Amino acid sequence: MTQLKGRRAPGAHSRGALLFAFAFAVMADPVSSVAYAIEAALRALHGDLALLLPTMALVVAIVVLVIVNYSQLVARYPQGGGAAAATGEAFGEGTAFVPIGALIVDFVLTIAISSAAGASAVIAFFPALAPWRVIIAVVLVVGVAGGTWFGHLGRTVFAVMTVGFIALAVVVLISAFFADAAPATGPAPDPGHSPLVAVALAFPVAMALATGIEAPSSAIAQLGQLDDPGRRRFGRVTLWLTLGVVGTITLGLTAQAVRLGIGVPHQDTTQIAELARAATTTPVFAAFQLTTALLLLSAASSSFQAGPGLFKALARRRHADGTSTGILPGWLGRTNHHHTPYWGVVVFMAAAALVTAAAGGRDQELVLFYAASVFVSFLAGLLAMARFSWRERRITFLVINFAGALAVGFTLAVNLTRGDPIVSIAAALLIAAALYWLWVRSGRPRGIRNIAADAEE
Repeated sequence: MTQLKGRRAPGAHSRGALLFAFAFAVMADPVSSVAYAIEAALRALHGDLALLLPTMALVVAIVVLVIVNYSQLVARYPQGGGAAAATGEAFGEGTAFVPIGALIVDFVLTIAISSAAGASAVIAFFPALAPWRVIIAVVLVVGVAGGTWFGHLGRTVFAVMTVGFIALAVVVLISAFFADAAPATGPAPDPGHSPLVAVALAFPVAMALATGIEAPSSAIAQLGQLDDPGRRRFGRVTLWLTLGVVGTITLGLTAQAVRLGIGVPHQDTTQIAELARAATTTPVFAAFQLTTALLLLSAASSSFQAGPGLFKALARRRHADGTSTGILPGWLGRTNHHHTPYWGVVVFMAAAALVTAAAGGRDQELVLFYAASVFVSFLAGLLAMARFSWRERRITFLVINFAGALAVGFTLAVNLTRGDPIVSIAAALLIAAALYWLWVRSGRPRGIRNIAADAEE
């Protein structure tokens, strides 16, 4: 996302426009996750619609807990930095590479799953395209990368896409009240466990809904025209606005899917698409699928900017005084005349295309990996905040931090029992270890914990 130029404090009107552009652009990732998170939970429940709403309610409750903690983190780091800044300060600068490694994996997976889900949205409306699913998904990865190569999209464009999806989601929710429920057929699904255990095992898969929640804590570094109190206010408002929007849409669509009996869809469509198809007319359904795809691609584009930007901030560069900083090869910091770190874009494009193809272009194959890696960053940030609260004897905050860390840790543990997510977590830790090794070889340059904020600037 591009940064608005200038340091002059904006007036009340422009401040409102800036908040709109910033908040709705930053929330594109968690809002777009609605497109696949609800279905992921239903699949983990083996199609048991009766347990879907309690499962998604638990997901939203944990998102609330994470947001409460990240609101505290934003207050502590109004100039940005997020979990990397907190972890580096709490446990030593080198530990900042743990959340940094997790973010790198998260950016790759965001691009992959958003492109795959975008392909699913298109195929749900044009089923004849199903045989070309992998090609469509990979073409979307390359297409979004190409768009990034030739210049960053502005915050307002992302915000408009997000608002468009929200508006049509509301239309679907309202229309669903006038739609007839599908008659039940066949035996009731068996989740394989008692209801309590089934929900406990299913909700971690749907925690993909929480990805992107950390974005405001780093993205506020873009707001150079605001002072620290202004950035702090924007970050917190964005966090709570995100909760309101994502929580309302998620629970609303879930409740309507349960009421209308929209179960696990067949392989060439999605649950959210089938809900829109059942609740609305064909033109509205087409518009909903279009805005869903565009929102998903805007989330991918945001990661195509953030990931290469992080590489650029870590790249070696020589200063006018003859000193050099950075730990990654200098070519990763090279930019074109659109200020795009083009080699970084190529690296993320190649990685995301490989992941997308390996998953067969199916977003549901990627959800489990996606819901795991970013929680490494969450856990590091929450443990850091707990350490600060302990040092400062702020018992209430300590309880909140510890509760958040327990919830995140439980989510990670349950996902790891499924086996496959260990790949994304191992990748994050390996990247963190490699970056740490490069950092040590480079003489342990200071400022690593502020890299996430530097990348946004």
